[in-house]
Amino acid sequence: MRDADVTRPSKQSRNVGLARALSKLGYCSRSHAAELIRAGQVTLNGSVRRDPETPVNVAADRIEVDAQRVAAQQRLYFILNKPRGIVTTASDEKGRDTVYAFLPSHTPWLAPVGRLDKASEGLLLLTNDSEWAARILAPATHLDKTYHVQIAELADAELMDALVRGITGRDGDFLNVKRASILRQGQRNVWLEIVLDSGKNRHIRRMFDHLGIEVLRLVRVAIGEVQLGELPKGTVRPLAPAERQLLDRARGLAAPATRTHSAKVAAHKRRSSRILI
Repeated sequence: MRDADVTRPSKQSRNVGLARALSKLGYCSRSHAAELIRAGQVTLNGSVRRDPETPVNVAADRIEVDAQRVAAQQRLYFILNKPRGIVTTASDEKGRDTVYAFLPSHTPWLAPVGRLDKASEGLLLLTNDSEWAARILAPATHLDKTYHVQIAELADAELMDALVRGITGRDGDFLNVKRASILRQGQRNVWLEIVLDSGKNRHIRRMFDHLGIEVLRLVRVAIGEVQLGELPKGTVRPLAPAERQLLDRARGLAAPATRTHSAKVAAHKRRSSRILI
């Protein structure tokens, strides 16, 4: 795959904890790695290690899980259109369907980049590149996330202003949005477009709950300039190289796009600009 990366650590790479090393290599999540280590399934240079924080030089040390050497995995980046009623987790103690039900059976381990709650829908990124995911999620990023929200009430400019000004929730948490606008208004409800540049747990739902307004649907339609577009519900596709560069540029990690690349990005955005209402 032209757009995929394989980790090639420097021989001078610093030591990291064993659980984090497995995550960096794209083998599994850090929490799952810790479980494997404590269960005695992981060896480091031939010796069983049960401490997830055991120092490891990823470039030089030999790590094995169940006697199989762990090598750096091809870096994978995907977009899923998460349906409503699906939980964003690897497994669920209540037996509910998870986002992993929509991945092909042969797909290597991937982790969601952030979460959408069970009742929410839309764009969810998944990757086995844990460091890239951490940069996307870092609070200092202020990466815009765009939502289309249907509420069971009519809206006006005063409500939009109130969302931007913000509210202090029942738990004392201050919540506000970066931008809010009306997309379409019916006789009994309205679709809004809401942009966040930071996010807390159930951020939008908590704001409307505080205002006594019922949220009927909540769909994430974009992260940065990457659009959900017309991807069908429950469908996953690779993140295109141009899309990944858009996210990296938003984080200041990539050089400015060339004219040819810019044209490709513009074409992709035109194809993906349909409003999901």
